[in-house]
Amino acid sequence: MIPPEWILSAFARIETYLHKTTLVYDPELQIYIKWENQQKTGSFKLRGALNKILSLPNWERQRGIVAASAGNHGAGVAFACQIVDAKARVFVPHATPQIKLNTIRQFGTEVIPIEGGYTETEQHAIQFAAENQLTYISPYNDGQIIAGQGTLAVEILQEVQLGEVKAWIVPVGGGGLISGIGAAFRAIYPKAASYPRLIGVQSEASPYMEQLYYLGEQNHVVEKPSLADGLAGAVEPNSLTIPLVKEYVDSIQLVTEEDIEVAIRYAWEKYRQVIEGSAAVTLAAILGGKVTERPALLVMSGGNIDPDIHQRIVGREP
Repeated sequence: MIPPEWILSAFARIETYLHKTTLVYDPELQIYIKWENQQKTGSFKLRGALNKILSLPNWERQRGIVAASAGNHGAGVAFACQIVDAKARVFVPHATPQIKLNTIRQFGTEVIPIEGGYTETEQHAIQFAAENQLTYISPYNDGQIIAGQGTLAVEILQEVQLGEVKAWIVPVGGGGLISGIGAAFRAIYPKAASYPRLIGVQSEASPYMEQLYYLGEQNHVVEKPSLADGLAGAVEPNSLTIPLVKEYVDSIQLVTEEDIEVAIRYAWEKYRQVIEGSAAVTLAAILGGKVTERPALLVMSGGNIDPDIHQRIVGREP
C-alpha cells in the first residue's frame, strides 16, 4: 500500500516544477480528457521521476543515478537530475524513437542504447547500478515513483469531483500510473463509499500486465512490435505494482495496433493534439467500444511520437 501522505507530500514537493495540463470535456463522446502530453518533457512520467529524485538525500543523488526507460521516464529523470545537479545514465532500447532520445539528451544526460527491447534494457540497467553502487530508479517499481504519478489524480480532482465520472481509463505498462491514481483516490477520499471504475488499457502486442492481472503470470507472452512502445516489456518480478494493480484496478482491456492508429488520427483531427501510441490506448478503448461507462475520464499520458510516424498515420503534409 502507498501511504496517503506520500501522495499529498509528493504533490506539494513537485507542483512548482510542473505544467498544469489541460482538462477538457467532450460532450459528444461524454469523456473528460487530461492532456498530459502537454506536460514538460511531453509525458506524465516527469511526476514520478521528480518526486523520487527530490526525495533522495544529497549524498545519494551525487553518487549517481541510473534508469531504464522506453524514453519518457528517462526524460523525467534527466529533467530532475538537472535541477539537483546530479549525474544520470539512462539505458534505453535500441529502437527508442529519436524524439525521446533528444528530450533526454537536452538535459545533459548520458543515453546508453541496449540491443533488444525494454525487458533486456531494464536488466542491463539494474545490473549496472548494482555493480557500480549507483541508485537505480525504476519507472514503476518504487513507492515514491508511484506516489509522484498519483499527483496526476490530485490535479484532476481539483477540477472534477470523484462522483462525476463513472470510469477512469489509464494506460498500463508497469502499472505505476494506475497504481498511483488508485492510491490517490483513497488519499483524497478515504471514506468514499465507492470509487469510479479504474480501467487499465494496453496493446495486445505486449500484454504483460494484463496477463499478470488475470492469470498471475507473464511467462507466456509473445511480445510484438507496438506503437505503444512506452507500455511494452515485461514487469519486473515481484514489482510493487503487481499487488497494487490487483487491489485498485477493476479491469484491464487490450486494444489492437489498428485501434491505436485510429485513436492517434482521431486525436489530431478532432482535438489537434499530438499523442503517442502509449497514450492513444485509452482513446482507442473508447472508440472501439472496449469501455462503455459514461462519463469517463481518459488520461492522455504523453505526446512523444516520432514525427514521421505521426505524419504517416494522420496523413498530413510534412
